[in-house]
Amino acid sequence: MKRLTAMLLAAALTLVACGQQGTRLSIATGGTTGVYYIYGGGLAKLISGGLDNTEATASATSASVDNIKLVASGRADIAFSLADSAADAVQGKESFGSPQPVRALARIYDNYTQLAVTKGSGVKKVADLKGKRVSVGAPNSGTLVIAQRMLTAAGIDPASGIKAQQLGINESVQAMKDGTIDAFFWSGGVPTAGVTDLTSTKKDVALVDTTDLLPALTQRYGPAYREITISGAAYGLPADIKTVGVANFLLVSDKMSDDLAHDITRLLFDKKAELVRVHPEAENLDKQLAQQVTPVQLHPGAQRYYSGG
Repeated sequence: MKRLTAMLLAAALTLVACGQQGTRLSIATGGTTGVYYIYGGGLAKLISGGLDNTEATASATSASVDNIKLVASGRADIAFSLADSAADAVQGKESFGSPQPVRALARIYDNYTQLAVTKGSGVKKVADLKGKRVSVGAPNSGTLVIAQRMLTAAGIDPASGIKAQQLGINESVQAMKDGTIDAFFWSGGVPTAGVTDLTSTKKDVALVDTTDLLPALTQRYGPAYREITISGAAYGLPADIKTVGVANFLLVSDKMSDDLAHDITRLLFDKKAELVRVHPEAENLDKQLAQQVTPVQLHPGAQRYYSGG
């Protein structure tokens, strides 16, 4: 009898512990001075405080490609991704050997392709990078994807036409401060903390107009790319800079429950003001624009939210 009582007590304690533990969600973001990480931290806080028995944490990653693979493999639950990488994922091409089982909760804001150069490098356009020391983004990042595509569009072999380094945003900024690179690509929101740090401490830095490559990019890779303007004031620069923009999606596994996907999507919009206080890019959340995620499919739970269910 004592043994049976002990077993029942142990089982009861296990059930209580499981109930207390609840649902744990991992959000795959990007480098620690990029917008994904800051935005993701804000989203994690909203989920942890706004959904019953649910706790979320934001994790630093190499960003888009890495994030999609983490969600597809079940090692993360929510991912920030560039639209071009997400399109490759669902179509099973480029960085992905097969279609990835991801769905979108929302299109959230646009990334700006930021090509930072030292003024003494003589780089005025992407084609001028030939032979230069260039960081093209971290391995498995969306920055690496667009950097390689831009170099190709400019007639430069990404493997041999430049002295390439695959550095994340933190490492790229430090390398430029140290004088070990002439330029770096970064695809992120504005302002990105790392770029702000660079332009405020190193005065011989400029951002380059990349829009001359738009026709070649859209012809080869589709409509994910468009012209967008970086405000010079965002980085203390004397003028605005035109560049190539790419939308950002918030992705989840197709196995996420409809109710959870619905509730996370609802939080995005119900708590938009709180996210804006975390980063101004959240101001771009818009219910109509959020549904424009082609060729990725909206998660049924997110679609229910947008449909008013």
